[in-house]
Amino acid sequence: MLERKSQRNLPTPERPRSAAHRHLEKGTISVHFIRPVVDAVARHGADPSEILREAGIAPELLGIPQARVSAHHYSALWRSVIAHLDDEFFGQDSRRMKAGSFALLTRSVVHCSTLAAALDRAARFLSVYLDDYGVGVSVSGEYAYLSVRQRDADRAPGVFAHETLLVMVFGLACWLVGRRIAVLRAEFAYPEPEHSGEYGAMYSNSLRFSQARTSLIFDAAVLDLPVVQSERTAKDFLRIAPENILLRYKNAQSLASRVRRRLREVLPDELPELETVARELHVAPATLRRKLKAEGHSYQGIKDDLRRDLAITYLSTTPKSIRDIALDLGFLEASAFHRAFRKWTHTSPGAYRRSERPQAQTRSDAGQLPAVGAETHDQ
Repeated sequence: MLERKSQRNLPTPERPRSAAHRHLEKGTISVHFIRPVVDAVARHGADPSEILREAGIAPELLGIPQARVSAHHYSALWRSVIAHLDDEFFGQDSRRMKAGSFALLTRSVVHCSTLAAALDRAARFLSVYLDDYGVGVSVSGEYAYLSVRQRDADRAPGVFAHETLLVMVFGLACWLVGRRIAVLRAEFAYPEPEHSGEYGAMYSNSLRFSQARTSLIFDAAVLDLPVVQSERTAKDFLRIAPENILLRYKNAQSLASRVRRRLREVLPDELPELETVARELHVAPATLRRKLKAEGHSYQGIKDDLRRDLAITYLSTTPKSIRDIALDLGFLEASAFHRAFRKWTHTSPGAYRRSERPQAQTRSDAGQLPAVGAETHDQ
């Protein structure tokens, strides 16, 4: 059931996104989110290197703090680990969340009339399937709180467990109502992790750490939105999870995301100067710099991140030559692309691609991995 509590001061709710902002945006995943999955595999006696290669991820990348992988490969890793552990919560709870649990949860909540009812049912579902963790929804005035519940209050918060629950439940909630829910603030019951720079795209531009509990805070009116999905759409949703959850419902309302989308539109042409983008967004260049800095970004950093993510995607999923990739990303010479890629990832484009190709062959020989939460009759 929804809880009511005293109101707290929060930012003014953001306007709903337009349809143009709800598209699937390509991106990459930091190795910081791979290590906990690999640790879970090692704790259960399996060979992490074998599972990484099965997912198309070079084990050597884990030793590079700046390394990233495509969302496609990260999703393949999730599926591979779930297949080996028979646990969709990756060993984060003392009870396994057996493969197929998320599918049952999804098919259960699509029959609810509103998001409030669906989240309440999801919370009850997880309380049955997990012993140590759960979620809850509470309302204070005009704000709603989707919170992670850790039953052992004396135990240090499990960072990856909190992150996984939020991704799972928040992504499901966004899909149920057919849009990204604008998160006004995200609070975490643990100190700021070294990969907190990823949280802006995952959750919100307003982040607080070392709080009483982990919560995503949004407009309470969202809870009254109707569930627009069905058994039929659930089948397609589950087939491509978790990649659709990881990418589709990223924070697209930030100024950094707007700038990133604008830059993607002009590639492979030369990327515009900040002044040009500021003029198109109807803000002064100084204002654009200041607002990007407030979100933890810079214009040059956004350009570098965009090129890095697209380079990884091209190298991992296309047969394009490195020269063609360099041109597609706006580099005048392949040598400049080599220098930039090594700066971003501490490895060369050729070495990165070579580490992927043997795994691609392994995947084609082994066949399609099951989707997260997919049941046998859906394959």
